[in-house]
Amino acid sequence: MIRHICMFKLKEENKAANIAKALELADQLLKPIPQVKGYQVVVNSAKAPEANYELSLIFDYDSIEALNEYKVHPNHIEFGNFIKSVRESRACLDYEF
Repeated sequence: MIRHICMFKLKEENKAANIAKALELADQLLKPIPQVKGYQVVVNSAKAPEANYELSLIFDYDSIEALNEYKVHPNHIEFGNFIKSVRESRACLDYEF
């Protein structure tokens, strides 16, 4: 299995609205992608340091090939276009478990 963790630091402008929109879009667009075997989208705790990333996608796949198929799926591309427009930075990690 492959776990894909992607974290986003969002721009200050409209941050709360953009987090809400990202959560909605992730549920609508990413969760139904057939290669996704496990799905979690989380938001940083309000009590955590402000320097933390605000949003994280944590997805599981059967294989690296399934992850690569997910990356080119039209729904992922649509979500990516939105998040690119509102993010300040991104960090990602893929590991086997």
